[in-house]
Amino acid sequence: MIRPLLPADMPALLALWLDSTTRAHPFIRAGYWRESLPLVRDEYLPQARSWVDERDGVITGFISVLMDQFVGAVFVAPRYHRQGIGRGLMAQAKRCYPVLSLEVYRLNRAACHFYYRQDFREIGQAFNAETGHVLLTLQWRAG
Repeated sequence: MIRPLLPADMPALLALWLDSTTRAHPFIRAGYWRESLPLVRDEYLPQARSWVDERDGVITGFISVLMDQFVGAVFVAPRYHRQGIGRGLMAQAKRCYPVLSLEVYRLNRAACHFYYRQDFREIGQAFNAETGHVLLTLQWRAG
């Protein structure tokens, strides 16, 4: 079931985010993500519109959209991969916004493939000096 994020969901969501983002980016030191957690918790998530996928009381994934267009996060707990959760979360965001954009590390091949299957197209790229890796900017438009 996909539903809006509730304040009570934050501890589980942050744990899911930290585990998932660390696994998805083995080319970036894990400490970078732990150091980013306060920024995600205190700035990004409060400013975003977020939905969670919940199954049997467990948050299995989430998506957060900032500034009515930018997908700041879409993560699915590893044990729930390949069950359509990410696709469902993305469909929820697409129902609410006619244009979505996001950034993804070029080396995160699984995520890149997922986004391309969701009809996102590359519109740019930039070097992230903090991590030392290239970020691709992808965009989806309705219709």
